Amino acid sequence: MSDNKVNDSNNSASPTGDVADGQLRVAVVGAGPAGVYASDILLRQLKEKGDELGLGSRARIDLFEKLPVPFGLVRYGVAPDHPSIKYIAGALEKTLDNPDIHLYADVEFGRDVSLDDLRDRYDVVLFATGAVDDRPLEIEGHSLDHVYGAAHFVEWYDGYPTAGREWPLDAEQVAVIGGGNVAMDVARILMRRADDLLGTDIPDNVYEGIKGNKARELHMFIRRGPAQAKFSVQELRELEKLPGVQIVLDDEDFDLDPETIDLAAQDKLTRQMLEELYAIKDMAEDMEADGGVDFEGNPADRRFCIHFNRMPAAILGQDGKVSGIRLEKTEVTPEGVMGETGEYEECPVQAVYHAIGYKPAEVSGIPYDFSRYTLANEHGRVCSAPQAEGGHPIDRLYATGWAKRGPVGLIGSTKSDALETIGNMLDDLASTESHGRLAPDRADDSIDRLLASKGITPIDFAGWKRVDAYERAEGAKVGREHIKVTDPDKLRSLAHGE
Repeated sequence: MSDNKVNDSNNSASPTGDVADGQLRVAVVGAGPAGVYASDILLRQLKEKGDELGLGSRARIDLFEKLPVPFGLVRYGVAPDHPSIKYIAGALEKTLDNPDIHLYADVEFGRDVSLDDLRDRYDVVLFATGAVDDRPLEIEGHSLDHVYGAAHFVEWYDGYPTAGREWPLDAEQVAVIGGGNVAMDVARILMRRADDLLGTDIPDNVYEGIKGNKARELHMFIRRGPAQAKFSVQELRELEKLPGVQIVLDDEDFDLDPETIDLAAQDKLTRQMLEELYAIKDMAEDMEADGGVDFEGNPADRRFCIHFNRMPAAILGQDGKVSGIRLEKTEVTPEGVMGETGEYEECPVQAVYHAIGYKPAEVSGIPYDFSRYTLANEHGRVCSAPQAEGGHPIDRLYATGWAKRGPVGLIGSTKSDALETIGNMLDDLASTESHGRLAPDRADDSIDRLLASKGITPIDFAGWKRVDAYERAEGAKVGREHIKVTDPDKLRSLAHGE
C-alpha cells in the first residue's frame, strides 16, 4: 500500500519469546467505533504498562474493513438528523491518523483474507464486527409486502454502499414496532419533511425519496410502559421539535403506580428519560387543546402517536400486502416483568417497520452464540462454543463491541467493552503459556504482499481522506457541510485518486 503509514522500527520479535525488543502485531476486523476505540486503548495500555508485561510499549495495528470507508455505525447507522452524534467521527479519525494504526478498507474477512492468513501474520486477532441485519419478527403476517426491518431502512437513508437507491414510501398510515433509539430514529425520519434534512449529510437519492413520502399518521407500539422504555433523552428531545408534527399520547399509559416511579428514580438515566416523557405528555396535551398543532403552534399535517403497553400479535394483510396490525394490551410489574392481558385491538396501517434489535454479523469460521446474538466469547475471549455449551477460549482470538455483547448500549458501552477485552488480551499475551505462540511472519509488508498476490488493492487512511475531501467539496457547493457518496465504485475511484 503506497500511502499506508508503515512504522520505521524493525519488527524483530522472536516467535518463541517475549516481544520486548519488537512490537506486537494486531489485526482488528472492523473499523467502526468498536475497532477504532479498541486500537486506541491498546496503544495507550501498551505505552503505560507494556514494558512491564514484557510486551513492548508499541504495536502495529492493522484494521480490516469490508466497506470502502471506515467508521461503521457512526457513518451508516446513525440517522442523518443526528449531527451532534456524528461528530464522534472526528475523534475516530484522529485515532486512525496514528503511525501505528494502518487502515485496510475494502478488504473483507472470509473473502479476501482468511483466519489462517491473519494468524500467520498477527499475534492476536480482534473481531469488532457490527450488525448488518434485524432480529426476526416472528409473528403472523411477518412476510407480507411492506413489512420492513429497521436495519434495511437505516441502510437506505444512511447511504450504505450496497443498499438500494430507492425506498417505497407510499403508505399514509405506518406502524413502528420497538421502544428504543433505533425505533425512534426510524419513526422520526418517516415523519420528517425532506427540507428539514438539507443541513445534514443526507444523500441526494434519499432526499428525493423523502420528498415523496406519503406518511401522515405514524403509530409507535412499545411492549412495556414508559418506565421501561429505552429511549435516550436526546432522542426524546429531538422528537419534541418535529416541524408540522402533532405528538399524540394516551394519558392512561402514564398512570404509573408509586412503586414503579420509585424504582425508575433509582437509576439516573431512567429517571431523566421518564421525566422527559412526562414533559412530552404535557406537550401533547397542549398540541391537542390548540387544535392539532406542532411544537411551534403551527397547524400539523402529520400525527406521531406513541402507544405503550402494546405487543404486536399479528400483522394483517389483504392481497398479500399489509392492511393493519393486531395488538395485545400488556401489563408490567414495577420491576419490568411483562404479562399478557388477552385484550386485543387493531390499527389500520399500510406498512410496518420493526426495530426489535439488530443481529450482529456471523463471522466466517468463528463460533456464534445464537442465544445472545454474539460471537461465542467469555469476557471478550472468543470461545470454541457458547459458554452454555461448555466452550473454552481459543488462543489469540478476541471480540469487542456488538460482536462481544450484542446490539445494546451506546458509545460508553463500546469503550467499556474495549477496556475489558484489551485488558484480558494483554494479560493473556504476558502469561507464560502465550510465549512461543506469536505469529511467525513478522515482516511489515507481509499483508501487503499477500493482498497484492490476490489482486486486492486496499483503501488506506489517505484514501479515506480523499473521499472525505470530495464529500465536503460537494456539500460546499450547495451550502452543506458535506454530501455522502453512496456508490461503492465511486467511493473506490475517489479513494484511489482516479
